Amino acid sequence: MSELVTGDAVVLGLRPAKLPSRALALVIDLVAVGTVFVLVSIGLAIATVTLDEAAMAAVAVATFLLVLVGVPIAVETLSHGRSLGKLACGLRVVRDDGGPIRFRHALVRGAMGVVEILATLGAVAAIASLVSARGRRLGDVFAGTLVVRERVPAGRAAAVPPPPPWLVGRFAGLDLSAVPDDLWLAVRQYLTRMHQLDAAVGRAMSERLAGELAARTGVPAPAGVPAAAFLAAVVNERQTRDARRAFAAAPAAAASLPHPAPLPHHAPPAHPVQTSHPAPAQVAPARTVGRDGAADSGAEAVRPSTGGFAPPA
Repeated sequence: MSELVTGDAVVLGLRPAKLPSRALALVIDLVAVGTVFVLVSIGLAIATVTLDEAAMAAVAVATFLLVLVGVPIAVETLSHGRSLGKLACGLRVVRDDGGPIRFRHALVRGAMGVVEILATLGAVAAIASLVSARGRRLGDVFAGTLVVRERVPAGRAAAVPPPPPWLVGRFAGLDLSAVPDDLWLAVRQYLTRMHQLDAAVGRAMSERLAGELAARTGVPAPAGVPAAAFLAAVVNERQTRDARRAFAAAPAAAASLPHPAPLPHHAPPAHPVQTSHPAPAQVAPARTVGRDGAADSGAEAVRPSTGGFAPPA
């Protein structure tokens, strides 16, 4: 792994991208941009069919510059160094010092890409990447940028040291929505490598990062709390919130699944259960005649005679 050293003598754990991954990302980007270019060209050809040849040639050149050159520059500028292909391959363009790129970096890379990628079908870019120790093409050399891998294996990722116990949960009400990802990345890199830095350099960097974090959250570090401890406590609070949201999302997803409607309490089942034995036939109640000559319809069975002769009434 090639390590980058900033002006503050901070070693950044950036992993320069290899040529195969960069080539795959470039192919994905070219396919996406080429598809857009073909669709736009067809639409403009239909719309400008009544123009003369000079006007159509000007429209074609403008389409080439806007789609094949302007779109990649705009995407890298707005996404801070990521494109569709780089996002799929886990790559990102950063400055030599590890910071995010800006418009001027993307502009130089895009302008040089016309020469070393589009004009030569990527031959110049491939040769420059093979010769460079960090795999940089000419656009990266002139722009002062580097393509790195964002996806680091879990086993190699250094863990952020925990904050002091008396700071755990102290920043539970802190608003972290305004803190950008670049600042979180810088804080994590500092916390994982602060023991490798010179004491004075590490103290200055922690104070600078703590000041930027306080400016984003609107809450300064408490008096008497070291800047490194403040950074560790805020990062721990963010990790706690992320874990809480992840665990809360699982029951919510299970609750959103459809459930069958419950049957009413006294409602019979839709399909009666069939038994293997047939139900016995219902015997009609026998009619008996009492002494008063009225029929006794309430008797359900004929009582057997106990013997003897009953004289007629």
